[in-house]
Amino acid sequence: MSRLGQRFAELKARGEKALICFVTAGDPDAERTAELVLTLARAGVDAVEIGLPFSDPLADGRSIQASSQRALLNGMTVPKALEIVRRIREQNADIPLILMTYFNPILRYGLAQYAQDAANAGADAHIVTDLTPEEADEWKRLSEQNGLDTVFLLAPTSTPERVGVVAALSTGFVYCVSRTGVTGAQSDIPPELEAVVERIQAGTDAPVCVGFGISQPEHVRQICAFADGAVVGSSLVDLIHTYKDDPKLLDQVFDYAASLKAATKSL
Repeated sequence: MSRLGQRFAELKARGEKALICFVTAGDPDAERTAELVLTLARAGVDAVEIGLPFSDPLADGRSIQASSQRALLNGMTVPKALEIVRRIREQNADIPLILMTYFNPILRYGLAQYAQDAANAGADAHIVTDLTPEEADEWKRLSEQNGLDTVFLLAPTSTPERVGVVAALSTGFVYCVSRTGVTGAQSDIPPELEAVVERIQAGTDAPVCVGFGISQPEHVRQICAFADGAVVGSSLVDLIHTYKDDPKLLDQVFDYAASLKAATKSL
């Protein structure tokens, strides 16, 4: 069983839901990216998505687009991002690490070499945002060969047929997008979301986690009442940027993540 699968099994045994947090590799810089991920792990976060910055992140909203641009201007590359993963793994053998990216950076690197290098660095899974199930055969095969989980996304508009296809391909968990559009913190949870998650759960045995727009402990609490976990990204990226020059950056991140994680237990 992968680290990701093991973590979800442990959570289920404890009657607890997952908190997954997102950071961008290289924002504010490579060294602090590793420190941020390790801080999130100490705060109780169950898995961390590490975004590989890309120049044309169409699925991302303003916050993560800006974060990717800052990282690229800082000189972040795919090899440097994998080095960050390796550095984190040397200090924490347990936290599941999910690399989130677009297909172009992987393709330019070379699919087979990238899958091998990512696994050797200590990555556990990938979310390739713009890779459709119909085009994923080679990537899925290479991922399986290297022990990497593949997480696919479903939207509120996904048909039952699409749910079946994604459920069959996803390992680790299924990522349910809370609303159509791009990423970005929101003030509320769509009222129809519970029905969307239930429809997905009916088609898969894999955990179903919800992301896009989640920014507050109350959001996490609401989502974890019916889903297997919540994903928090844009609001954390904004927090990191706000406190990037503050000596208490890691304290701010720890406190925020711990408050979100506490909401997965108060059900």
